[in-house]
Amino acid sequence: MMATLSLPKHSLPSLLPPQTPRTQSPRNPTFLPKSTQSQFHGLKLSNSSSPSVPSSFSAKSTIFAKVNKGQVPPAFTLKDQDGKNVSLSKFKGKPVVVYFYPADETPGCTKQACAFRDSYEKFKKAGAEVVGISGDDSASHKAFAKKYRLPFTLLSDVGDKVRKDWGVPSDLFGALPGRQTYVLDKNGMVQLIYNNQFQPEKHIDETLKFLQSA
Repeated sequence: MMATLSLPKHSLPSLLPPQTPRTQSPRNPTFLPKSTQSQFHGLKLSNSSSPSVPSSFSAKSTIFAKVNKGQVPPAFTLKDQDGKNVSLSKFKGKPVVVYFYPADETPGCTKQACAFRDSYEKFKKAGAEVVGISGDDSASHKAFAKKYRLPFTLLSDVGDKVRKDWGVPSDLFGALPGRQTYVLDKNGMVQLIYNNQFQPEKHIDETLKFLQSA
């Protein structure tokens, strides 16, 4: 008779290594870097640093202008704050500061206009005229000039034709009309181009410095 060997029912599992239940540890949320930065109105906000300007844009924007230093810019005739036609040729024979700005009544543009106003006598002493240009209509310019007692000419470039003809670059990836200043000599030739969207009062410093040294 053949003998049989019987094992206790619990013997077989005891031969296997004991298994400890695997607990799932909570995962830390993973943030995929969008170059580790998010964009807000053209400025990059870093997770670890203060707001910085993206490499493709700087406060002093790259200028791809049709009008360059040493050139005579395209002529224009626009309406001033009183609805009268004013031509660029009117200013020939004296230096003229032509500054393009985004819009009336915005904080930066108001600062810039008031800074030109406060230094207006210095521009006159240098023999120069000051002309501001934006896409606002004559009525807006009239109210703006009256509110802040602006003594110089504001011209209405509705449709931005002159801005485009002169090649004034936009800022914030095209979302904001550029802030650019030109100084023309008495022959109507461009001698200085200054672009700075975020420091509007610097336009006055730079243009006066140039005129006074000329």
